[in-house]
Amino acid sequence: MSSFLSYNLLFRTCVLIAIILLASCDGVQLNNPYPAEQNGQAILYQSFDERPKHLDPAVAYSENEYAFLAQIYEPPFQYHYLKRPYELVPLTAAKLPDISYFNKKNEKLSANADAKEIAFTDYIIDIKPNINYQPHPALAKAGNGEYRYHHLNQTEIDSLNTLADFAETGTRELTAEDYVYQIKRLAHPKTQSPIAEMMKGYIVGFGEFAEKVKSLPKTAIKDLPLSGVTAISPTQYRVRINGKYPQFMYWLAMSFFAPMPWEADVFYDQPGLSEKNITLDWYPFGTGAYLLSENNPNRRMILERNPNFHRETYPTEGEPEDQAKGLLNDAGKALPFIDKVIFTLEKETIPRWTKFLQGYFDASGIASDSFDQAVQFSEGRVELTPSMQEKHIQLQTSIEASLFYTGFNMLDATVGGNTEQARKLRQAIAIAIDNEEFISIFRNGRGEAPQGVIPPGIFGYLDGKAGLNPFVYDWIDDKPKRKNIAAALQLMKEAGYENGIDPKTRQPLILNIDTTSASIDDRPRLSWYRKQFAKLGINLVIRDTDFNRFQDKIRTGNAQIFTLGWNADYPDPENFFFLLYGGNSKVKFGGENGANYQNPEFDRLFEQMRNMDNNSQRLQLIQQMEGIIRRDLPWIVNFFPKKFTLSHNWYNNRKPHAMANNELKYQRLDTVSRTQQRQAWNAPIVWPLLLFGIIFAILLAFSVHAVRSRTRKNYND
Repeated sequence: MSSFLSYNLLFRTCVLIAIILLASCDGVQLNNPYPAEQNGQAILYQSFDERPKHLDPAVAYSENEYAFLAQIYEPPFQYHYLKRPYELVPLTAAKLPDISYFNKKNEKLSANADAKEIAFTDYIIDIKPNINYQPHPALAKAGNGEYRYHHLNQTEIDSLNTLADFAETGTRELTAEDYVYQIKRLAHPKTQSPIAEMMKGYIVGFGEFAEKVKSLPKTAIKDLPLSGVTAISPTQYRVRINGKYPQFMYWLAMSFFAPMPWEADVFYDQPGLSEKNITLDWYPFGTGAYLLSENNPNRRMILERNPNFHRETYPTEGEPEDQAKGLLNDAGKALPFIDKVIFTLEKETIPRWTKFLQGYFDASGIASDSFDQAVQFSEGRVELTPSMQEKHIQLQTSIEASLFYTGFNMLDATVGGNTEQARKLRQAIAIAIDNEEFISIFRNGRGEAPQGVIPPGIFGYLDGKAGLNPFVYDWIDDKPKRKNIAAALQLMKEAGYENGIDPKTRQPLILNIDTTSASIDDRPRLSWYRKQFAKLGINLVIRDTDFNRFQDKIRTGNAQIFTLGWNADYPDPENFFFLLYGGNSKVKFGGENGANYQNPEFDRLFEQMRNMDNNSQRLQLIQQMEGIIRRDLPWIVNFFPKKFTLSHNWYNNRKPHAMANNELKYQRLDTVSRTQQRQAWNAPIVWPLLLFGIIFAILLAFSVHAVRSRTRKNYND
């Protein structure tokens, strides 16, 4: 009888454990970090590792800030999402601007007037009607038509903690005056806009306006005139700039020139709100596809669809291959497709990577410690590893509109100057520094060895043999191949440094490179640099210093060789070539030309090219300028950074864009596929628990049997 009871207990225990475990596996993801009610919703899950410092479009200028701002604010123009090279198209503007030229007498000139005759350029911008701001308490009105929250008393302010505590919101239509008001905000010294000094040289009356209002509160600028910027009608405004500067159009696609209602400053500037962190820098306020519904940078930030968003549709054309890639499947459909974007703070790379692999982040970059797990190289091609392919993860690569370079101080007695000796020394060093090896070792292949100054995607870039740098590369087997070190040694000999010996000292030539990178992690890279120069017999001395001291050396011309980078503000060759224009010499004029390079022919071509429209003549000038730089080598352009991004196959309409930041409105999620794959990847593994339960039940049954046997034996005794 006791055996029957023991086995019966075993059976019942096993059944009970199995029921509990199987019930717990019924579609449940025990590791899901998101609430169950979000399942199936069009919510994009992203991560961030650094809080944005500014969300005021007049001040913000960082990539992590633009990730939010570009979804909320709308300048008059934007970049076409699919076309390359990058092309400007209207956003809130009804069309591209009407552009007119005037001489010093304010007489209108023809469209093909010589740039030297042009004293002013007018941009007339027409705004689309029926565009409204997101719901916001700054626009809420009482029954009498007065603004509800523009005159808060202390009791009302004391009751507030966040913007959500305001019970009422309102909206109104976007006007041309809102764009005018924002440009006035850029000029106000208290705003501290990073582009204010630059705009003084372009927008007529900008500097004078800044001087006039410097002692006034920001709320006082609304009715004060700025001569170069005026609203012609509720839907049209004019911006007048000095001379001819076609690149100004690109500035009009940046968040700096997004509209700002005057009501925002009146609302946010009320005493006591800043102490509550209720400021424009914390709660942005625009007409874009999304609004910031939660700003908790120590945990998460949430963008939600703007219920007042105006009609905008997905592009109907792009590059030839876009159709085959499915990038035109949504052509003509209303935007946006995603309802909400949740950004979760993840400072550590491993948890961020793990959540991506589990499907809880929809896209991810690739950190160095995860690179080999994600990507492999096969015959020079970048491929996903088998484990990534099994999950149908997608890899996108794109060359960014930026560069890193090794610069020579052209004022230096050894590496600088326009002598044949110095030029050949620089050319020899350019051959010896193996950029391809650097990209492979230190960037996991995430870069492209340049042939010139202009990156891919920018007008003027030429691929293939036509874009070859013949001073550093040969064209072999239909691709560029770095010249061998023998060619560099021959140049050293011709420069008077045979075998790297300095004829003045009869010792190996000593050169100095200044850097702010001196940590333990930087040592392998610096050691690699020494080895590159050692190929030529040159002794390279690393002079590490702090950033301020480094900047001072560049400013005063006391650096011999240095490394720097540049990220384009807009996709135009002028934004790269101006870094080598003699009129921008760092030492002479305090400009951005840190190499202090000056070549009269290059400067002449630059002045001719900079104000031209993109055409065959401009392309020819650009190639002439590239040729001069390749020969003179004030820089060795080390690499164009390549961005690697992974995404799950349910995340659609993704195309890398080096200039635009407002991509979210174009992208789409297949939430059904996401749910299915998450469940498959995160199903609880229960067989160890089931096995443990069975073993436990058996042991329990035997224990019961043993206890009963002992009891019966004692009873019988």
